[in-house]
Amino acid sequence: MFRLYTKIAWRNLVRNKIYSVINVAGLALGITAFLLILEYVSFEKSYNNFHKNLRNIYRLINEDVKGVTWPQVEPGWAMKAKESLPEITSYCRFEEGTAKGIVRADGENTEPFRESDIGYAEGNFFEFFDFNLLKGQAAALKAPNTVFISQKTATKYFGNTDPIDKVMTLSNQFGEAKYSVKGIFNIPENSDIRYEMVFSLETLKNPANLNGNNWAALDNLGSQYINTYFQLSPNTDYKILEKKLTNLRNQLKQDKDGVVFRLQPFANVHLPASLSDTYQTTGNLKYVYILTTIAFLILLIAWFNYINLSTANSLKRANEVGVRKIVGATQGSLVMQFLGESILVNILGFSLALVLVTLIQPVFNQVMKKEITLATLTRTSDWIRGFALLVVGSLLSGIYTAYTLSNFNPVETLKNKLTKTTKGGYLRKTLVVSQFAISIALVLATILIYQQLQYMQNKNLGMNANQMLVIRGPEIGRDSTYKQRKSSFLNQVQSESFVQDFTASGTYPGGWYNFNTSGFTQPGSKSGDELKSYAFAIIDNRYLDAYQIKLKAGRNFTEAECAVEWNDNSKVMLNERAAAELGFMSAEEAVNKKIKWDERALEVVGVVKDYHHTSLQRAIDPMIFYPQNNSTYMAVRLGTQHMKQDIDRLETLYKLSFSGNPFEYFFMDENFNKQYATEQQYGQLFTAAAVWAIFIACLGLFGLTTFSVESRTKEIGIRKVLGASITDITRLLSGDFLKLVIIAAVIAFPLAWFGIQSWLQDFAYRVSIEWWVFIIAGAAAMLIAFATISIQAIKAAMSNPVKNLRTE
Repeated sequence: MFRLYTKIAWRNLVRNKIYSVINVAGLALGITAFLLILEYVSFEKSYNNFHKNLRNIYRLINEDVKGVTWPQVEPGWAMKAKESLPEITSYCRFEEGTAKGIVRADGENTEPFRESDIGYAEGNFFEFFDFNLLKGQAAALKAPNTVFISQKTATKYFGNTDPIDKVMTLSNQFGEAKYSVKGIFNIPENSDIRYEMVFSLETLKNPANLNGNNWAALDNLGSQYINTYFQLSPNTDYKILEKKLTNLRNQLKQDKDGVVFRLQPFANVHLPASLSDTYQTTGNLKYVYILTTIAFLILLIAWFNYINLSTANSLKRANEVGVRKIVGATQGSLVMQFLGESILVNILGFSLALVLVTLIQPVFNQVMKKEITLATLTRTSDWIRGFALLVVGSLLSGIYTAYTLSNFNPVETLKNKLTKTTKGGYLRKTLVVSQFAISIALVLATILIYQQLQYMQNKNLGMNANQMLVIRGPEIGRDSTYKQRKSSFLNQVQSESFVQDFTASGTYPGGWYNFNTSGFTQPGSKSGDELKSYAFAIIDNRYLDAYQIKLKAGRNFTEAECAVEWNDNSKVMLNERAAAELGFMSAEEAVNKKIKWDERALEVVGVVKDYHHTSLQRAIDPMIFYPQNNSTYMAVRLGTQHMKQDIDRLETLYKLSFSGNPFEYFFMDENFNKQYATEQQYGQLFTAAAVWAIFIACLGLFGLTTFSVESRTKEIGIRKVLGASITDITRLLSGDFLKLVIIAAVIAFPLAWFGIQSWLQDFAYRVSIEWWVFIIAGAAAMLIAFATISIQAIKAAMSNPVKNLRTE
């Protein structure tokens, strides 16, 4: 019986080629989009799942009075907490960013590299976390001056030579130190903790290795720069432990800053438990939900196509059903037969989808910047839910179609009365409206995402990033001659005719601040104002001019003020936002006023006009500008001509002054726009989803138009004989369908507006949603739908009416 049903199903597919191709193609495209997006969602949800003790590991984070959280804490709290709280069985500390510097493998003719994916980590790092250790003993990291490197880094520095016990030199803010390679590791891509090189944190326990940076002492409770993870005893109530940790902080912390400790489950570090979770994460749960919804909606469009075309085409098979029932076929056997056909179509669609996924995967990975495959689905239980959804959806669409076909009255079908009924018409119209409503909503979302992206990239930032070349400062050779060599380099740069301006500073627009701090007050401050957080930027006297940032009131720093030692300085500048936060009524009022930073008195010499130091996703932060001759970043404004020659000249000067340091640079405008990489990524994805959805919907519309033409062949012939033009026939056939598209647009507009409005709330500076965007999206859908319908409509209108009537 199964063989018979399969044979009949195959014959029917071959007999109705157009409908079969549309059905299989539509399902294949829908399943393809669903699988690709499900891959990405599964990958995002699989982050950190490979750690065996994941459930008992928590990240220590800070939360201020405004509810803002951040994971960098003072390094001394780990030891204090372990000593005082028995619920903590072990801890692991590691930092991200402090160790950045230049690395060289010892030996002749070895090339130095500036490394950013490196850090200092606790000696138990490879015991606490479950990273794959390819060579070496995990405990070796507990010794000072040891380093573990990734497989990629081992090849980069040592080629095919075994790197174990080889020596590498790291030059950074802590000076120059040699480390012995004791292990090779591999960190999977779905890890939030990512390193290419892990240096022993034990090294920094020796004050001699801090190079005067006492803020980095591992027992300090004043400088927040390290990540701290605790492993708790099973069944520990971490919320109660949070309160104990905060109480400990309040007991030992001298300055009361209003900050409390929170414990964030390691499982929620990448994606929060819910959208209401305000703790800082590395992933975006909202985007995961959005993509999951899009995947389901595209799949729904494909199923709607199948139901529409199958029920529309059912009239052709009415006589077949009637004859089968007359000769004794039961409704159950007919349901099984038509369900078999449905399953066959879905199997063909799924098989084609697997081929399409394989072909599209490289492009999809490039857009998403992830290395994922179908195997990624197995990393979480999402693949079970996804597969169940495919099976249930396919069965439901198949059962409905089978039931509709098998439910025909044999007497009516054989008397040819069934074609005169409107049974199923309302359902088909509803499904078409649903398909185009989804498609139009996606088109609207795509347009508005790109509008927001263009707005962020083109808005006046309050400074000029064009033609600004930022050179990374040297790390090697910071000895007693360094200041003189730095001064010589900057003087030579200034003398070059192609250099329009330059500056040397600790930060740059588009990068992060030097740090954030609190404790600033002025005589008129209210109680609690000392808890407010301020962004701290270390700059020189050329910073404002070089970046073309304007002063609102007062004056700039002088060269002499920038040469004063850190603790001897008594001058600062504020931006407008900081002046307002400190309680000054105007920028002019703030100038020459004294403010306090904890116990230090500082004079405000100027107020800088607000500018965007970070992306437009964030509101402008209150900023404190501090004068110092810092050379972390040296920025040069170049002319537009002879760019390559000018950069080559700068490289020559740089290497003469800072030999042994790699010459590395970037253009600030390009770097600033990298902050919008996520929006660009999702903009591309939404564009693809919108095109995909419309194409699938139009496949279905083409099929329905074909059915409409076939069922109205006699009517079209009579109308042509009576003088109807091609335009009249096209209008007749397209009118009903275009009305459905208009209804779909009316439904899609408010839904899309609500969704986009919600998404835009994540941006401090955002576009307004204009009415004409809706008109464009609706008109585009109408045009595409009309073009799809016209293919068959015009073909029918141009056919010979005599031939059509003779056929009837």
